[in-house]
Amino acid sequence: MKRDAVRLDAGPPGLRADPLADGVIGAILGPRADNAPSEGPDMAAIGLLNREIARWQSNADLAGWRAGADLPPHAAAALEGYVAAACALPAWADPARIARAEQLFMELSMTSCTLLFCASLPQCYVVPDLAAVLHVAGQLEQHTDYRVRATAAMIFPVMMRGGLTGAAGGGVAQALKVRLIHATIRHLVLRGEPGAAPARAVPPLAARGPGLQQALYAHGWDVDRHGLPCNQEELAYTLLTFGYVFLQGLRRLGIGLAPADEEAYLHVWNVLGHLLGIERGLMADTMDEAQAMFEAIQARGRAAVRPDDPRPALGRALVGNLQAYIPLRLLKPVPVLLTRYLCGKAASRDLGLEGRVAWTSRLAFALAMAALRGIDRVGRLFSPGFSLARLVSRILGYHLTVKLLMDQTRPLKLPAALLNQVDGVVRAWHGDPGAPRWMNAVERRLTTRRLPPKG
Repeated sequence: MKRDAVRLDAGPPGLRADPLADGVIGAILGPRADNAPSEGPDMAAIGLLNREIARWQSNADLAGWRAGADLPPHAAAALEGYVAAACALPAWADPARIARAEQLFMELSMTSCTLLFCASLPQCYVVPDLAAVLHVAGQLEQHTDYRVRATAAMIFPVMMRGGLTGAAGGGVAQALKVRLIHATIRHLVLRGEPGAAPARAVPPLAARGPGLQQALYAHGWDVDRHGLPCNQEELAYTLLTFGYVFLQGLRRLGIGLAPADEEAYLHVWNVLGHLLGIERGLMADTMDEAQAMFEAIQARGRAAVRPDDPRPALGRALVGNLQAYIPLRLLKPVPVLLTRYLCGKAASRDLGLEGRVAWTSRLAFALAMAALRGIDRVGRLFSPGFSLARLVSRILGYHLTVKLLMDQTRPLKLPAALLNQVDGVVRAWHGDPGAPRWMNAVERRLTTRRLPPKG
């Protein structure tokens, strides 16, 4: 009996994916000649695809790009068509607002990284179905480093100067890679294109070998209950975690941006969303729109929590990974406490972060945050750029970034071109231009002196 196909041109966002990228992956990975699920994914085709997209190091690499000779003609044509169709910025992209967002990222420097680690990434795991995909796709409890570095490998190229608008930037190239990764995940989990042949209930199989692709292929998926993996709503939610959640985190630290700057920051992420294949109607242009969308998606996710809820394991793995880089035992609770502070009580419960820290540490952290906010309010009466909260978050973000991203012995080695760019940015982040000189002296004392030698 023929099973129902999942349509991409109708239905809620949870049943919509990305026809362009899904078609490309379908052309490269399948269908298999014998259509036998037990045979597993076509590892050779996946290897060829990975080798091809690894050549996309800068935006300039996409201009007139041609596939290698070892890629079959039909696959090469599909991949070249994808690059030509997907690499252009949308007509509504505003270069001035993109440039302003890049400037803000540079000015905020390592505060941005602290918010990535302690707010954006944790909130990614709050929607249960998205967490389930991340769980099987990255086996995240055991490979948290990989997920963190992969996320940073997209954020830095996008937000560095010219990342989306310059030939030497890498934001567009990285976005096109990530878009194909999402489509590959969908293809493997559903064992075919979402719009062509997958069943609404894909039964689990015994994995035929180790590795990510085999785990995805064998996992199984219930489309009626959970929607498509990496669907439009989940992608839109993830986009909000790097735009809205980031800006909300700044507000909670008492260093929020002006409304025009917040909208510029949301705009650059919306431009990236277009490159990732996210529908324009699922993007927010203001903080109020973003908040309404973010809370609505979280509410729908919480109403459909899985019995095998993967979120607590993912949350604990992330904060545990961050704690491993805190040298002083006294400060080990800080990642958990800061994550709880930035994400709020509901998200902390979802992630299993409640009750993980002694009451004495919770009390000390609450008093410290209250003191920081109070001192900052008084200090800004005399110096507009005064902010202990920003200083502390910069120092914390600096050390986490150097240890998580710059150490090439860790999983997922960053490409040399990207590593050199990140290294240059990190070395340039040695002072807050709006802060008093004594604060910059403290920051330099606690950061740049410990940067590993270049080269």
